[in-house]
Amino acid sequence: MASICTRRTSATARSRWSRSPDHLPLRAILSLSRVGGGGGTTSNKDHGVTLRQLRYFAVLGEELNYRRAAERLFITQPALSTAIKQLEHQVGVLLFTRSTREVALTDLGAAWLPKVHDALRGVDAAVDDLVSASRRDRRIRLGYLIGTGADVLFRLVRHFETAYPEISVEPREFDFSDPTAGLADGSTEVAIIRPPVDLPEHRMLILDAENWVACLPRDHRLAQRAELSIAELLDDPIVVAPGSAGRWRDYWMAMDARDGRPPTIAAVAATYEEETTTIARGLGISFTSEASARLYGRQGIVYVPITDRPRNYTALAWNPATLSHDAAALVRQVRDEWSFDDGQSQERPATYS
Repeated sequence: MASICTRRTSATARSRWSRSPDHLPLRAILSLSRVGGGGGTTSNKDHGVTLRQLRYFAVLGEELNYRRAAERLFITQPALSTAIKQLEHQVGVLLFTRSTREVALTDLGAAWLPKVHDALRGVDAAVDDLVSASRRDRRIRLGYLIGTGADVLFRLVRHFETAYPEISVEPREFDFSDPTAGLADGSTEVAIIRPPVDLPEHRMLILDAENWVACLPRDHRLAQRAELSIAELLDDPIVVAPGSAGRWRDYWMAMDARDGRPPTIAAVAATYEEETTTIARGLGISFTSEASARLYGRQGIVYVPITDRPRNYTALAWNPATLSHDAAALVRQVRDEWSFDDGQSQERPATYS
């Protein structure tokens, strides 16, 4: 009820005492003073007084009329009377005198009223500052897997920040040791990934699809071929991602094509730089995407298309259970505006490959 009062009467100074939050305990917010004579003694006891009770007291102290005070607070007169009596009982102080004709503040109540006003102003200001700060600091933590394609990342961020200039997107790059790009440990809210990843509760929108390519030493026996089949390379030593990559590592080792035979692992690499350096030395091969071939060309290696593998995907992934309001706006924009294969972007589980 109290929050309605804020909208209807915010233009008047006295309506401030009807604003929420209403239930915060006042320990460390307001020291209740028992005022008398030449001063007061401050009690450190927790009286269990709430902001709602103080707002009720402040409004009644201003109106000195239960009917008008109850109308301002959008509650009934009996409810207000009960709340004031409970407050007096909790603090052990008579705050109002009552008769059939009038309500008046006691000396202690009159001395306490400006202290309550100050306390409520302080709480309201603190809440306003927090809300303003949250509106100024609207950010989305976006992870992306190394090699997912700068063109995809820049396009996504640029379009979103144009549509939502009040929200900034903070990209963060992740290497092969975490193909979830921060989603697994919650360090990012949304991420551009190459599925599949070990996140069955996450969803994703497919942004792009590419063919597999083999990364080979320049002097490899098949380096001059225009294209290859996967079976031609399964016996070669392979450079793989760290074990923490889970099913993503298995996917890029083509485990589904090996009929249960384990691969010969030449080396473990967490970045494309490590991977291509190892391959250029002639120690092994790797399987990767067309985007990687565009981005990570170097002397000593060649890329050859693989013709008989399903395409691999680039996708925007998130956890529906923990998605923030701003991150949800990013997902909606991608879903509504991003085209894939001449159609709307397709939503899938993040385990999909």
